[in-house]
Amino acid sequence: MDRAFPGNAAILPAQLFRRCTMIELVKPALEHLPSYKAALERGWSPDNVRLEQATREQLAAIEMDPVAFLADLDDPLAKGGPITLPDGRKVPRLPGFRRWIWDGEASGSIGFRWQTGTAALPRHVLGHIGYAVVPWKRRRGYATEALRLMLDEARAVGLPYVEITAKPDNPASHKVILTNGGKLVERFFEDAAYGGAESLRFRIEL
Repeated sequence: MDRAFPGNAAILPAQLFRRCTMIELVKPALEHLPSYKAALERGWSPDNVRLEQATREQLAAIEMDPVAFLADLDDPLAKGGPITLPDGRKVPRLPGFRRWIWDGEASGSIGFRWQTGTAALPRHVLGHIGYAVVPWKRRRGYATEALRLMLDEARAVGLPYVEITAKPDNPASHKVILTNGGKLVERFFEDAAYGGAESLRFRIEL
C-alpha cells in the first residue's frame, strides 16, 4: 500500500467511474457459472488470503454439486455451517453473500458480511467487504465500481459504516477504498489465523 496516499485528492469518483466499462453485480447463478468456472480454471482466485487453495476448493465444489456451491455464496441468514480459518480453526458463519462482477462475463467477485445488530466484527474477520478482480481486467475501475455498488447493499442492511482492510503494500486497493470515501483509521496486526501480518483498516461512513 501507499503509506502517504499521494495524489488521491486529484482522483474524483465521477472521473474514475466514467473510465470504467459498465459492470454490474450479479447474484451467482447457473447461467453465470460457466464463465466464473473458466476464470478459476485460468488461475484466478476469489480469495486474497487462501489464493490457490481456495481456487482448487471452489472448482471441486462446482464439480461435486453446482447448485449447492451457488447456494453457499448467498447466505444472508447465516444458515450454513461454520467457517474454517486458514489455521484450521472453525468459527461461526456470519450473515453474508457474494456477488460476481459481471461485464458480459465473470470479471471478479465481491463479498459482504456483517453481524446482526452491530457494525462491529469479530477479530478474525478482516472487514465487512472484500473483493478480487481477475488479473486480465484490472486497471479498468472494476473494483472501484463494484465497491460503490456493494455499499448500497450495506446501507440496506442498516450499517452506519463498513470497514475494509488492505495490506500496506497494495496501493491499488487503497485507491479503490479512498475513491469510495474511505478513511484510514488504524494500522493493526491481523489475527494469528492469517499470520499476524501488519494491515491497514479503512472505514467508509454510510
